[in-house]
Amino acid sequence: MSDAAQPTAAEVRAAAEAVKAALDRHLAAVERRTGDDDTAVYEAFNALATAAEAYDELLYDRYDEVTPFEIPGADGNLPPYTGPDEPHALSLLIRRDYAVAEPQRLLAQARRVAELGDDADTEEAAKAGVSPLAALGVLFGEYEPDEIASRHKEFGLEEGDSTLWVTAAEELPEPGEWLSAPFDHTDPERIVCRFDVSAVFDEDEDEDDEDEPVDAAAGGADA
Repeated sequence: MSDAAQPTAAEVRAAAEAVKAALDRHLAAVERRTGDDDTAVYEAFNALATAAEAYDELLYDRYDEVTPFEIPGADGNLPPYTGPDEPHALSLLIRRDYAVAEPQRLLAQARRVAELGDDADTEEAAKAGVSPLAALGVLFGEYEPDEIASRHKEFGLEEGDSTLWVTAAEELPEPGEWLSAPFDHTDPERIVCRFDVSAVFDEDEDEDDEDEPVDAAAGGADA
């Protein structure tokens, strides 16, 4: 960054004062909390997150320094929520990754499902027994995604990462409005919460456990 584009020391100081003021407002809102869904607390939280982020950026640009603060969020990277305080509609965006760990099991299960269907089609069953694409079409056409998730090993699948995003809206879209591009227009500022599942989180926990000091009194041999 050029010197001309750097913020001034006064701008950094003003941003620091804004963080202090936002901290005071947040604490006051928490002290006056009227319930778990108190909008004043959410608004103060978002204002504090915005002020802290602005200060962190200016501090880095001016002094090449960062703060030790991390504003908690669903994944640590969500922007402040700006959606409706009382949403009248919700959208759930779900992604689940699977590896085809046992192709033959996948094909066999899909063939069985096709053969047992009310409108059993011999040709469809045969195709499902040899084509992975046809097999996936049969299984996901027969079972709900949640059932696939709970029985994935039975279908020869291995779980990868997954995520669920809950987004808020004022009202439901018109029928068919987004079907041509269902995931193209997600506003990150309307994400109420998100839930992620990944093996990387287990690895992080294992690393933390390894770093913890061992209690010599726990599990030690008796004298």
